[in-house]
Order: sequence, then C-alpha cells, then structure tokens
Amino acid sequence: MTPHVATCVAIEGRAVLIEGAPGSGKSALALALIDRGATLVGDDGIMIEVVGGRLVAHPHPRTRGLLEIRNLGLVSFPVRDAVPIALLILFDDQAPRFVEAAARVERATVRLPAISLWPDACPPALKVEHALCLYGLPG
Repeated sequence: MTPHVATCVAIEGRAVLIEGAPGSGKSALALALIDRGATLVGDDGIMIEVVGGRLVAHPHPRTRGLLEIRNLGLVSFPVRDAVPIALLILFDDQAPRFVEAAARVERATVRLPAISLWPDACPPALKVEHALCLYGLPG
C-alpha cells in the first residue's frame, strides 16, 4: 500500500476520492456526505493499493477515524476499510459548467472516472452523489 494525499468516503460500498488544494473543502465535503449516510475512509491522507485491477482505499493508520472539522478540530468518526474507489472528485476553480461524460484520470496505474467541481463554501454533496450514480464504476 502507498500513501495518497486525498480525502475519501464510502457510499454504498463504493469509495469517492476527493482531491484538491489545501483549504479547498475536501473535509467539508466529506462531512456533508457523512451527514447524508456516507462513511469515512480517511481525511487528508489515505492508503491505496491495486487489487484485481481496481484501486482500493484504506484509512491511513496515523489518522484512522479522524476528520478535521474546521473551527472544531479533529473529530472521531466510524471508518470503512478496503473500499474500491469508484469516482474521483477534483476541486478545480476552472471546472467546466457542463460535462457530457466523466474524464478519465490515472492514479496508481488505474484509470478512474473523474468529475471536476468548483470549490465552494457549501460542499456539493448532492452533486457528488449524482456523479457517482451517473459516472462511477460499478460496485
């Protein structure tokens, strides 16, 4: 397994990997998705491995179960282990307004569907859930 700088949550057995610059809202988006039923895999650092051609996310042992809630600090949450990554969310202030299909990006030799979202003070949890349904790899 190798470390990867990203935040990750599991939604119905499929992981959503959230990448972006520091302060872009990765943890806030994870918290909003957890509020909607997702489970934390890791915040600001996870472990990834390729298993059977799929990229699998694991909590980082040093931050397992911890999510940073801005202005509150590190808060403990239940955590999921070994979840196949189905979708990559990229916070990008140049994100296109419309897409006809998910982009494909490579992480650790595995190509993943990717959707770019504008970083926003109000995390786009609903957009992520819809992107997972529309473009995510099957469970």
